[in-house]
Amino acid sequence: MTMDTSLDQSFSPGNHWLFFSVYLFSFLVGLPLNLVALVIFVGKLRRRPVAVDVLLLNLTLSDLLLLLFLPFRMAEAASGMHWPLPFILCPFSGFLFFTTIYLTSLFLAAVSIERFLSVAYPLWYKTRPRLGQAGLVSGACWLLAGAHCSVVYIIEFSGNSSMGQGKNGTCYLEFQEDQLAILLPVRLEMAVVLFGVPLLITSYCYGHLVWLLGRGASHHRRRRVAGLVAATLLNFLVCFAPYNMSHVVGYVQGKSPTWRSYVLLLSTLNSCVDPLVYYFSSSGFQADFHELLRRLTGAWGPGRQESSVKLQERKEGEGQLQEPSHREDR
Repeated sequence: MTMDTSLDQSFSPGNHWLFFSVYLFSFLVGLPLNLVALVIFVGKLRRRPVAVDVLLLNLTLSDLLLLLFLPFRMAEAASGMHWPLPFILCPFSGFLFFTTIYLTSLFLAAVSIERFLSVAYPLWYKTRPRLGQAGLVSGACWLLAGAHCSVVYIIEFSGNSSMGQGKNGTCYLEFQEDQLAILLPVRLEMAVVLFGVPLLITSYCYGHLVWLLGRGASHHRRRRVAGLVAATLLNFLVCFAPYNMSHVVGYVQGKSPTWRSYVLLLSTLNSCVDPLVYYFSSSGFQADFHELLRRLTGAWGPGRQESSVKLQERKEGEGQLQEPSHREDR
């Protein structure tokens, strides 16, 4: 068994503060937005539960899990990319970090299927709440992402010594050749199964959705769908595509690319982009968001009141994409 190691060369002196800054920004922006989304989705499910809200609630919980454990990453970055915490927390934080990232692509694909079915087969969709199926899909997503990302534990406790990476002071940054022999093929599979397939499904569903709505939907509805599609593609193409491309390049080169850690930072930002998906998901979410914002700020001017009334009217008149009768969104 060889003793050679592959060290991530992207960490030059001083650039660990870039990682700390991105983590801190994601935490400060993403945490309050996702907490607001959590309150809204819990309220929606209590009033009138629908399948897509179950999926979006799970996506929100996934983002919150990522954000709540970002302080571990901030502590690592502040320590010059050396792990300052007990080593047992290293694989645990890494497992949660990567699992929640891939959960986003899986849940976005599931949401796109719900949207497509609601418009393509409205009468069939209206008579089938399918809450149980949404719960099963959510569980399958958590299981699929978690099973793949458990490779973090395998890698951290493999090699020439079970605590090899803990002894040299880093966390999931240095790999021996026998570890890379396991890790690189798994990364490639994750890029295909957890990113490529969801991207294809989402592109197909939203492409057909835009085509169907372009034949007679209201201007407000088309604009909302355009925002939903744009936010979703921003997640896939900006936050996730570069990172998953590093898996392909790493497999071809036989080592981790030097730029991999930087594009991983883009994946962290998805927790700030997902609230845009929630906002454009329905008129009902927009109305609930503005109402909650009004309560939090205590501001209630004539302009805000008129805007809220209009949103409520849209909520009652248009509702969510998944039901032509426009009542399911309430």
